[in-house]
Amino acid sequence: MRKIREVLRLRAEGISDRQIAVAIGCARSTVQDCVRRCREAGLAWPLPAELTEEMLYARLYCRQVPLSKTPAPDFTRLHAELKRRGVTRMLLWQEYKAAQPDGWQYSEFCEQYRRWLGRQDVVLRQTHRPGEKLFVDYAGQTIPVSDRLTGQVRQAQIFVAVLGASNYTYAEATWTQALPDWLGSHTRTLAFFGGVPAAIVPDNLKSGVVAPCRYEPALNPSYQDFAEHYGVAILPARVRKPRDKAKVEGGVLIVERSILARLRDLTFFSLAELNQAIAALLAELNAKPFQQREGSRLSLFEAEERSALRPLPAHPYEFAQWKKAKVHLDYHVQVDGAFYSVPHALVGKTVDVRLTARGVEILHRQVRVATHRRSTQRGQFTTEEAHRPERHSAVVELSHEKLMQRALAIGPATMEVLTQLVQRRRHPEEALRASLGILRLAKDFSPAQLEAAAGRAVALGAFSYRALRALIATPDESPAPPMPPLMHANVRGGDYFH
Repeated sequence: MRKIREVLRLRAEGISDRQIAVAIGCARSTVQDCVRRCREAGLAWPLPAELTEEMLYARLYCRQVPLSKTPAPDFTRLHAELKRRGVTRMLLWQEYKAAQPDGWQYSEFCEQYRRWLGRQDVVLRQTHRPGEKLFVDYAGQTIPVSDRLTGQVRQAQIFVAVLGASNYTYAEATWTQALPDWLGSHTRTLAFFGGVPAAIVPDNLKSGVVAPCRYEPALNPSYQDFAEHYGVAILPARVRKPRDKAKVEGGVLIVERSILARLRDLTFFSLAELNQAIAALLAELNAKPFQQREGSRLSLFEAEERSALRPLPAHPYEFAQWKKAKVHLDYHVQVDGAFYSVPHALVGKTVDVRLTARGVEILHRQVRVATHRRSTQRGQFTTEEAHRPERHSAVVELSHEKLMQRALAIGPATMEVLTQLVQRRRHPEEALRASLGILRLAKDFSPAQLEAAAGRAVALGAFSYRALRALIATPDESPAPPMPPLMHANVRGGDYFH
């Protein structure tokens, strides 16, 4: 409003429109438009003393037709139409004007649509208490790492974690975004912070969230195991809702600009070398003063957030895989080629198996029923005596007696293979599984083929399921009988034809 009064005063003193525009800092066309509006409104300098700022603006810039009385388009429908291929605002305005000739012009149409859109997606500024949430994600940018010997280049993934209250940031490079690297990065992040927050907010990465859901997302069992070890809640962000983890979205952007961009021209020959460079620049980032507030990420973390974090457990999380297995007749489960015993009462049941680098835990209905040291050899049996039935010898003998009867019905060679199989195993029950597999070959092929292969197996001393299956697949090719002599009594000879 003050500029309007200044335009009128300078114009009354005979100063040109161009000079007025330079004096008040606007375009000459704006000065000319203001003069035109004053002339049409019948205003001249000096202005009446009773004319307030609001009254002056209303007389110069009031609409001919009130905005509320102008036919308005259906902005909800327009917003949906704009998502269709080839649809533009200009096209929608033309359709609107064809239906409402007295409607808004194109500029007002676009302005009102922008205002409506701004009211549909109001942003709630989130405030985070110290120690409340940790936001984690991967950067979209990767860093190449070269093999010094072969020259092969492999892209390293960048993991980023940001604490909600202080913005204290952690970043590291890993080879993949798979479950072992995902949980390893989490473990090293908490060690870097020296404490545990109340909750971790990840994206819906498949390594962490098996089935995304707004209300009850299903976590990967290993991720849930990690959460229980540290006593932390996992709160996955909603699908396609980046504002749920806006802290780490901003943190990823800062890491890409402050760290990754500075490393773009360097060549790295190992992941450790790359992480060493990231750690040095990360320390600078956390110590860098804020632009619009006092302190830095590091100082704010030390002053407010470090003490709010819960202490770390005595031992860091050890990565574990979860699998399902069925308890076989010999009360063992097979996991990664090795066999581990469970209580015999669970025969035929499905159990959960937790595998770490050193141990195996077996759970049934969330109750641990067996623990074993992890086997290092395929085919090895690990059996605990308490898992055997009280009369396990009688049970095993009865089971073998039935299997022997079935083998004898096929043939003596098959029975001999099963007998040798039992005698060569450390525990007789270990032969049950292999014996069942061998007898199954009679159904997969035929009893005659199994008996023939068993005879060859006895001759070769090969008493195993794999050996018999291979012998059936490669039938015995005995040498052909010798050809009879060419000269014999039935040969008439050349003299016969004279």
